[in-house]
Amino acid sequence: MNTDSKTTSPAVSPAVPTTATTAPSPTPPPADELAALKAKADENWERFLRAAADLENYRKRAVREKEELARYTAEKIVAALLPVLDNLERALIAAEKHTAKPAAILEGLTQVQAQFRRILEDYGLKEVRAQAGHPFDPNLHEAVSHVAHTEHPEGTIVDQLQRGYTLADRLLRPARVVVSKGPSPAP
Repeated sequence: MNTDSKTTSPAVSPAVPTTATTAPSPTPPPADELAALKAKADENWERFLRAAADLENYRKRAVREKEELARYTAEKIVAALLPVLDNLERALIAAEKHTAKPAAILEGLTQVQAQFRRILEDYGLKEVRAQAGHPFDPNLHEAVSHVAHTEHPEGTIVDQLQRGYTLADRLLRPARVVVSKGPSPAP
């Protein structure tokens, strides 16, 4: 036996494509068709650039209009409140000069308060109901303290310390209230 025998593998020849299995190479399109395709591509590119510019202009315009609307709304509210400021200044001048009686000053200030309240209500401000005996609602009220109370059951409002307000169905400030714990237990 010959242990030094060499085993040779058959030579591998590189794959040569045969003409029967390869597709013929495409012929380039005629020059006029190529020019038409290039013109169409250029037209599409120009349309894309115009659309992108239009979108950017729209974004800038929307931001500008939003800022103008906020400014206009603030101007409108401030202009509506100026007569209230004028009336308060008149009341202070009358109080300083002691030309008006205390009852007249009180009546004038009550009218100014009503005027101020009407203007705010015209802009959508609503007072949160928080009267004694009404149920406590944590979505509208802030409990400042809990007290034992014989007249009001547990979980009802005993007293309102500060009014709460909503604007356009959104809570601006909760009403600050004292809530009943119910009657105190007998000793």
